[in-house]
Amino acid sequence: MAALAVGVTLPAVAQAAVPPPLDPQKVQDQQDMTFQDYKPIPGVDWATNGAVPSVRKVTIALVAFDFEDQPFVITQKKNSDPFGNPQIDPVKREDVPKFYADFYNTPSPLNQGHTINGYWMEQSGGRVGVTDVKTYGPYRMPKRLYQYGVSDIGQSGKPTGNGCPAATTVVGAHTATQTITVEDSAFFYVGDVIQFGAVTPTGNKTVTAIPDSTHITVSVPITVAAGTAVQDCNFSSNQFNQDATALWNADTGCAATNCGQTVHLYMYAGYDETSVWQEFGEIMFQNKEQIPHEVWGNPNPKKPNWVATRYVDWTSWFAGQQQWGESSIRQGESSGTITHEISHNIFSVGDNNNNPYVTPYRRVGSGTWDMMDRGSFNGPGGPHNRWQVPALYGGSMGAEHTLRSKVGMGFVPNSAVLRLNRNGLAQTGLAVADVVARAANAEPLPAGIRAGVQVFLDGAAPVDKTPACNINTDPLCDGGTWTNYSLETVQRIGYGSFGADQGVLIAKNKAWAAGATRGTEGSSCGYNCFTWVKDAHPEDMNTVDYYKPDGTPIMRTAADYRQLNDALFHAGTNSGSSYELKDEPNDLQFYVVDTYKDARGLLHYVLGVQNPKGAGPQTRGVSVASQPGTALESCTFKVTNTGVAAATDPALHPQDETASFNNDIYRLSASASGQGWKAELRNALATAKFGESVDVPVYITKGTGASNTVTLTATSVSDPSKTATATCASTQTDGTVGGNVPATLALSLGAPASFGAFQPGVARDYFADTKATVTSTAGDALLSVSDASSVNTGHLVNGSFSLPQPLQARARNASNTGTAYNNVGSSLNLLTWDKPTSSEEVSLDFKQTIGLNDPLRTGAYTKTLTFTLSTTNP
Repeated sequence: MAALAVGVTLPAVAQAAVPPPLDPQKVQDQQDMTFQDYKPIPGVDWATNGAVPSVRKVTIALVAFDFEDQPFVITQKKNSDPFGNPQIDPVKREDVPKFYADFYNTPSPLNQGHTINGYWMEQSGGRVGVTDVKTYGPYRMPKRLYQYGVSDIGQSGKPTGNGCPAATTVVGAHTATQTITVEDSAFFYVGDVIQFGAVTPTGNKTVTAIPDSTHITVSVPITVAAGTAVQDCNFSSNQFNQDATALWNADTGCAATNCGQTVHLYMYAGYDETSVWQEFGEIMFQNKEQIPHEVWGNPNPKKPNWVATRYVDWTSWFAGQQQWGESSIRQGESSGTITHEISHNIFSVGDNNNNPYVTPYRRVGSGTWDMMDRGSFNGPGGPHNRWQVPALYGGSMGAEHTLRSKVGMGFVPNSAVLRLNRNGLAQTGLAVADVVARAANAEPLPAGIRAGVQVFLDGAAPVDKTPACNINTDPLCDGGTWTNYSLETVQRIGYGSFGADQGVLIAKNKAWAAGATRGTEGSSCGYNCFTWVKDAHPEDMNTVDYYKPDGTPIMRTAADYRQLNDALFHAGTNSGSSYELKDEPNDLQFYVVDTYKDARGLLHYVLGVQNPKGAGPQTRGVSVASQPGTALESCTFKVTNTGVAAATDPALHPQDETASFNNDIYRLSASASGQGWKAELRNALATAKFGESVDVPVYITKGTGASNTVTLTATSVSDPSKTATATCASTQTDGTVGGNVPATLALSLGAPASFGAFQPGVARDYFADTKATVTSTAGDALLSVSDASSVNTGHLVNGSFSLPQPLQARARNASNTGTAYNNVGSSLNLLTWDKPTSSEEVSLDFKQTIGLNDPLRTGAYTKTLTFTLSTTNP
């Protein structure tokens, strides 16, 4: 509802409007993204256009496996498993391989029309694609899921909370006998392959019988000491891959050759642990001691209910028993990162990611901007929405590859890149390039357009002159040893749609030459890394990551990959970012000179690179002249490059780039002399070729003086002694013009919010949201919500039943993104404004907690809420 008390008239103010920033930084957090944020690449849809890869056709053998204790999630009733999956109606077990083959590589409403073939065709400009997915299975694994999962990647060697249910010890010494006394035989089974801590003869043994609760019989007589550990989980080799290959080969006889396919994809029932360890560990439970045995704990009640995980010391046992995906390729049903693993497998590129969860914190390498970092988590909802099956949200739309990878993988030819040497720039002068969005930079490019820029740190070793720093004490330390810079244009289209911003990505890299089998990698960052994005905002983003069950906010660490959400550089003034980057130790300066979109709708940036140690052989010069106009609103000046071009040696750079040294870049400054007047520039940089000019508008904010003089000064960055100034002047006479604004308070709501299905017997927070649109001409406004019902006020109801936990709500807008949830009651204030707003989108968020023992009645729990927009200052 909206409350309007009186009508008012607001006088319109006559003033020349200063245009908005040329290139404002607009950062969108991953958790706020939806499917609607996807924007196609203009003029091409690689997933559906039928294009055939011109260089490499990748084919996949998809082989599906399940376990005695873990059926395929997708075969179960919708929302029925402990994680709240699957998200769709069940699929028959025999249809699982084809379901996932289609989900990954056949455009459909379920996958939003996106395929792995579409990804690779987009990244490679049509050179590489996934043309066939053959299916095999399903096969039943000979062991239980936990036997493969509780000692998986990053878990072995950590305190595991005795995560192996069957882990026990031998009671009494045994000599040359097959029946062994143990403390507990309950979790062994006939056919189980087990391992003794020390045994004669050595090697694994097979359980052939279980006579009672304290005895097992093994396949051969053994001699073993009292107190020897025995278990069936923690084997040193990766038994899943071995067992899976054996099953596939027994059926087909061709596993060793991937049955004629380029690669195999082992799709296993259950979850990729990366997608569940945090959501169903430290986010769901206050601490490891509060993990309940039922559902989430170790099936052996004598064991702890937690288990170690890859990045931190504990998660729930049920989440921690899941396997990690890997480059072999092996993936769980929740994994949307198949393109990440394919990158490992067919291009031999490593990970570029850190461990953001433990100290010492070390900043992430390339974050959301790179498939080989946690850009593989990109997609609607971001990293905390990767647990769904099938993988429809976070992780389903992984990031683009960086320029370094695209060059190394052979997607972008050297000829499409402006390739420069640092020391060469001191002799040739600065270079300027027009760089197109990387979403299309692997396609054939028009003359004069570049896919990106690379600047090689040539000279005496060590080529990276950055002062030494300590990665163990400084989270922002890059560790040194970089060999080149790259610059590329990021646009939120295609698989770049789920990046956090669009702008210029500047990064330091380790070498990966075109056509090389693998680029240089190393652990100089404190983890395997090869790209280090330069951050336009290195300060901590100071943003909540999640809330503990008791409501304690947990902040994103200094090493969280989302710290780079605002890393991109932008053109112009007042963008919220920076338009230049200085690397003084390495004698380099980078400029974001200008930006535009071409007729196709692709984003371009005009970029400059300079070595300040040398201006090159060219004669530098500049002139500035005023154009006809009025200093009451704006003045336009013509800035002319009066310098003279000169020949440069092509051998000074990796390839002939002489056409890129025909510009100069100018720093611009403007001022207004009239009393109270202001002169503003949308862009503090301009560039022109030798003998050519560029128009520079200066925008005016009215003052009290009757006359005004505007001055523009342009200074060459190559030779700061070359500077020029011009002025324009006007006088003014005041007139009156006005209009009326009627008093307005308007509130409209979107579709009803739905939590989906509540799951009995599972402690969990459910979230739902809808949108509201707010218009207010008042001096202040308050948005509130109330439950006008007298029946169980503030609680969802189902007939005569109500949920024990109160309904909570919050509202967010662009200025208030971190508001907290509070209980809905007779009235709850959600959001305030201290000035007018028009058609402002507000997110209305709801949270419903379901306790472990909360009784849930079949049917729909609902409540009609009243939203009110009111004011005290109409």
